[in-house]
Amino acid sequence: MPEDKINKAAAEAKAKLLSRKILDADYRYYTLANPDIDDYTYDMMMKELQEIEAKFPELKTPDSPTQRVGGSASNEFNAVIHEVPMLSLSNSYDENDLDEFDKRIQNLLKGEKYKYVCELKFDGIAVSLTYSSGSFLQGATRGDGTRGDDITNNLRTIRAIPLRLESKASIEVRGEVFFMLKDFFRINEEQESLGEKKYANPRNTAAGSLKLKDSREVAARKLNMFCYNLRFIDAKEESKQKSHYENLQTLKKLKFPVNDKTKVVNSIAEVKSFCDEIELMRDKLPYEIDGVVVKVDSLEQQKKIGSIAKSPRWAIAYKFKAKQAVTKLKDITLQVGRIGTITPVAELEPVFLAGSTISRATLHNSDEIERKDIRVGDYVKIEKGGDVIPKVVEVVLDKRPRNSKPFEMPDKCPVCKQPLHRPEGEANHYCTNSLCPAQVQGRMEHFVARNAMDIEGLGFQIIEKFIQLGFLKDITDIYLLPKHEKALKSIERFGEKSIDNIIASIERSKERPFDKVLFAIGIRHVGDRTARILAKHFKNIDSIISAGKEEIESIHEIGPRIAESVYDFFHTKANLQMADKLRKAGLKFESEVPAGASNKLEGLTFVVTGSLEKYKREEVEELIESLGGKASSSVSKKTNYLLAGAEAGSKLKKAESLGVKVIDEDEFDKLIK
Repeated sequence: MPEDKINKAAAEAKAKLLSRKILDADYRYYTLANPDIDDYTYDMMMKELQEIEAKFPELKTPDSPTQRVGGSASNEFNAVIHEVPMLSLSNSYDENDLDEFDKRIQNLLKGEKYKYVCELKFDGIAVSLTYSSGSFLQGATRGDGTRGDDITNNLRTIRAIPLRLESKASIEVRGEVFFMLKDFFRINEEQESLGEKKYANPRNTAAGSLKLKDSREVAARKLNMFCYNLRFIDAKEESKQKSHYENLQTLKKLKFPVNDKTKVVNSIAEVKSFCDEIELMRDKLPYEIDGVVVKVDSLEQQKKIGSIAKSPRWAIAYKFKAKQAVTKLKDITLQVGRIGTITPVAELEPVFLAGSTISRATLHNSDEIERKDIRVGDYVKIEKGGDVIPKVVEVVLDKRPRNSKPFEMPDKCPVCKQPLHRPEGEANHYCTNSLCPAQVQGRMEHFVARNAMDIEGLGFQIIEKFIQLGFLKDITDIYLLPKHEKALKSIERFGEKSIDNIIASIERSKERPFDKVLFAIGIRHVGDRTARILAKHFKNIDSIISAGKEEIESIHEIGPRIAESVYDFFHTKANLQMADKLRKAGLKFESEVPAGASNKLEGLTFVVTGSLEKYKREEVEELIESLGGKASSSVSKKTNYLLAGAEAGSKLKKAESLGVKVIDEDEFDKLIK
């Protein structure tokens, strides 16, 4: 036998041995929290396996431990249709809700005996893992329950997730991805040391991490996971499964991370005791939870009980009460949002609450302040809404200072000193100056977004950096960045290639159609659909500028609030100057008729609903309008066709009741071709 074949055979055997040892070490460390080797030994095994795979690339498999470090960046996440929908749970907030849930189960099971399984409700992101013949095949987010995003490469980096099973089973496993608090705090310490913005909370950070395009960055975050559901893809094997709790034990045997606080109980009284016990230990856990999940244990009984549209009837989530604290309100300041929304903020004496120190809380608007009679100097009760966003619940009146005065809303923007405007019928005040420095960062982030000007590479951190360095003062400066190419490439930690990509993307953005430009410039109440309606009606920017409120409001689907906002925007001097600069930069401020466009759908009104397989909602609506049709958001007698995908819901029922023709994607394709 040739020597190279002998070497390869030996390398293959060694690679398999190393893989097995490393995967076992991952299981002991991340799932059992009982490591049996030190970090150095682990690193040396990983290094040796990487060297073997570098020499013999054909030995590198998708389930190799080396794949956990992540690979090159991906531009987008493909859609995944969940074979069995990932339903959400009904929530309960007190013991009466639990009693009502138990009564429903009794009635539905008609005297049968039943047990409950109580599990912790993790404050993380629900995902699905699919295994084929024992190998990790695909991972996806929950999404809307029917359709999620393929995040397989990012999930491979989570060391608690087994890449290869000792069994050859083909299964789907569901669970929650989250951060251990120590890892979340570590990330924020790193952010702080780099002078970057700290992340608000573990859950949102976990969600953002799973959608990072570079899986190497995900690997560095050190996400974790607990699994709570098992389904065998083979129908015969699935039919053999008897109980939810037994399935959890099967997951443990397959070396999936299953939380050890799960418990089987015999009555709703025992459920309540479990909830009380867990709520007491909540702050001592190394991860965040926000309640307890209660499920009927028998899988046969689960099927008998069934589900409603969005949630199973055999399970309920008992949500813990939001934690509260009392502290002093030192001042009320005004925060200016991306589109000029003025939000009053309570500046508080720092107080520790639900895992973090709170020094600020939103007061929403002046009406809210008046309704609760909140005054500077008051002692106030605060809580974290959903254990995330701090808010003022009420004033402790017996502690109010004698000389306190009601709060009065200022009449000028705290940043640019321009007059504030409160539209009739609205609770919010606004700064209408789009060049207000406080709005610059948010407006830029909106402007470059994928569904707006789609400028890749200009993320919030880079925009923030360019603002700090003086390259960006408003959105029009984005189109001056190519003139600063040399200076940009000299910035520390910025490579030439990344700047080249940004500049190329800026140039490509000039081809974006008029409706995208109209959406990108950030007119209050004008979303991408409204922007399409305006662009289709007026054809160009000059027609919009010269239109009166009545003309704008006369357009179908444009109400008085949108009409006033559009009119005010284009009657503000700074906004007109901004539009003029963007026009001179080469952006499209006029609708173009696509080559070969037809009026095949002229006079027809469509409503699109449900999850489509071939089209994104926005794409199909744009296609309808490009062919002369009208895409409406609501079903009426004037609707000609309802284009319905999976999970169509109430719009489908209304269309059927009104006799509106319902079509699927294949019928739509025939219609337009």
